[in-house]
Amino acid sequence: MSRKSNGGRTSVRVVPAAGAVLYRMDGGSARCAVVHRPRYDDWSLPKGKVDPGESLPVTAVREIAEETGFSAALESRIGTTAYPLKENTRKEVTYWSALASGGGFEPNSEVDEIRWLPVDEARDLVSYALDRKILTRFAAARPVDSVLLLVRHAKAGSRSEWSGDDSSRPLDRAGRTQAELLVPMLRAFGVRRLHSAPRVRCEQTVGPLADELGVGVAVEPVLSDEAYLDDPVTARERVVEIAGGDGVAAVSSQGTAIPGLVGDLAGLAGIDVGDTSTKKAGAWGLGFDGGTLVFADYYPSPLPVR
Repeated sequence: MSRKSNGGRTSVRVVPAAGAVLYRMDGGSARCAVVHRPRYDDWSLPKGKVDPGESLPVTAVREIAEETGFSAALESRIGTTAYPLKENTRKEVTYWSALASGGGFEPNSEVDEIRWLPVDEARDLVSYALDRKILTRFAAARPVDSVLLLVRHAKAGSRSEWSGDDSSRPLDRAGRTQAELLVPMLRAFGVRRLHSAPRVRCEQTVGPLADELGVGVAVEPVLSDEAYLDDPVTARERVVEIAGGDGVAAVSSQGTAIPGLVGDLAGLAGIDVGDTSTKKAGAWGLGFDGGTLVFADYYPSPLPVR
C-alpha cells in the first residue's frame, strides 16, 4: 500500500498491521496481555503485519493467537498508530480491544513471555509510547456487556433488471464473493448467532457463515427497510434485544434500516458517529452497556487489505 503526495508522486509506502489490547476479567477489573519479544528485547501489545488475503480484523485475531496462544473476540476499535520503518516506509497498526476466549500461552519464536497485568501496570511495562497511548484509550473506554454486528446485504444486482418479487432478489456473483469474505471478518468478532431481515439477499449474505457455524438464520420481520420506516422504535428495540442474547450476533439488513438504526441508537446515547451511510457488505460493530450504545465502528468492506 502506498500514499501519494499532492504532486501525484508516491511519497510513502504504508505497511498495514493490526493488533489488540487483549484482556480478560479478574473479578471486576481487566488484566491486559503484554508480550516480551526476545528479538527486540521489548514489551509490547500483540500485533503483526497483514498477510495476503486478510482484512485488518482477521489479522488482529490471527496475530493474537500466534503470539499469545489465546483465541479472542474483537470489540471496539481503539485507534491506529504509525511509525517509520525506513526511508519512505511507514507502519500503521490498527488496534482493537479483544476479549480472550480460551487458549493458553507457550513460548514461541516471536514471544517468550506473557504477563497479564492491570492497565496501569501494563502501561508502565510496555516499551513504547504508542502502546501506552493505546492502553490509555482502552482504560478510558466505557465497558460493554454485549457486541452486535449490523451488516448490510451484499451486492444483488439491479432492482430494475429483476422481474420477480424484490424480496426474492438474490445476490449476484460479486455479492456471493462478498458474503464469503464476510465469514472470517465476522468470526474475528466472535459472531455465533445470525439474524436477517426477510429478504433473500440479506439471508444469503450471512448464509456462508451459517453453514460454517452450523446454525440457522433467524428471520426478523421488523428489521427490513419498510418495517423500520413504519416503526423505527420497535426495530431499534429488537436490535438491542438481539444484542443482549447469549453470544455475539450479526444482523443482516438493508441500506435504509441500518443507517437509521445506527443514527437512532447513537443519538439516544449522545454519540456522534457522523455519516451512517453503509455500503453493501459493509458492517457496523456496535457495543452496548445494557441497552445503551457505547461504541459504533464502521467497516466499509470485508475485502482484504490491498
